[in-house]
Amino acid sequence: MTILEFLLLLVIAGICGGIAQTLSGYTHRGCLATIALGFIGALLGTYLQRVTGLPEILTIPVGERAFPIIWSVIGGVLFSAAVGFITRRPRNM
Repeated sequence: MTILEFLLLLVIAGICGGIAQTLSGYTHRGCLATIALGFIGALLGTYLQRVTGLPEILTIPVGERAFPIIWSVIGGVLFSAAVGFITRRPRNM
């Protein structure tokens, strides 16, 4: 993997992580957290795709690998919602 492919992968993961944060309603802090959310979402989404047997809907080839866009967003939304549910502070009454 070249440096250009790695940077492209970071940009794609950041965009997918940003979309996932917007859809879940829970925002992490910083650009690196958004990129990490995109990668974690890709791992979780790909796992869910394999378990359910559903097809890969949209992938972008980066070098010899394909980055699953839709499954990354789905996995990122699930992960971000779970983290938001666990870390959200209760409201003061």
